[in-house]
Amino acid sequence: MRMSRRELFYAGLGTGIAAAAGSAATAPLLGLIAPPADYPVPPEGIALYGRDIRFLVHGLGLPAMTLAGYDSVIDKIIPFAREQARAGASAISIFGTSLTFYKGAAFNQKLIDDVHRETGLPTTSMSTAVIDGLKAVKARRVAAATAYNEEVSGRLKHFLEESGFEVVAMKGLGLEAIADPSKVTQDSLQQFSAEVFRSAPKADALVVSCGGLRTLEIIAPLERTCHVPVVSSTPHALWAGMRLLGLHVKVPAYGQLIAAG
Repeated sequence: MRMSRRELFYAGLGTGIAAAAGSAATAPLLGLIAPPADYPVPPEGIALYGRDIRFLVHGLGLPAMTLAGYDSVIDKIIPFAREQARAGASAISIFGTSLTFYKGAAFNQKLIDDVHRETGLPTTSMSTAVIDGLKAVKARRVAAATAYNEEVSGRLKHFLEESGFEVVAMKGLGLEAIADPSKVTQDSLQQFSAEVFRSAPKADALVVSCGGLRTLEIIAPLERTCHVPVVSSTPHALWAGMRLLGLHVKVPAYGQLIAAG
């Protein structure tokens, strides 16, 4: 049975809410700066790592998944990062794949460097997490299924190519409203992603891009179907955040990288 983000959240309450809410006061605190204004502690984070870390979230209020939308909130990242440092964050992850890749690889890295310089904290981004995941599985030729419109998907293609990968297939769902990715069912997303992969027989990895898509439970089924590693935005951003904290927690059932820790 597939679970929504809300269902994942409640499933994780029994094991992870203490860490997320702060009763495990000695656990590392991972700061997340996310596009939606009302972004909660990610249920995927609680389900995967709620026993091990705590989360601190700031939402940017992104109005739409468009270039103009990203431009309207990008300057809020540094001030929120300073707030997270003052609140005791141990590391910071800039969520939002498209928010961090839309101006290219150099801009993504500068954003990370600027947050690190302003806070003194280890910092990464969701886009960098995707790249780190692809490198970890030794991918070279990737197929990418995205939530985005054609223009934003094109920016992802450019970012992946700048990062050293050949993009052999890419297709987006054409979504722009910030709430729309959460409405995509896991069954339809799994089918869509598998179809994108099948259009690129030479791909050696599959990327599913957009932090708003619910991908945690479809990673392993897609890997079984496609016979290649799958890297997706939110689960692997959380995986990268754990590694940023120096933690390598192995969680089975959610694909190769998360199982390896």
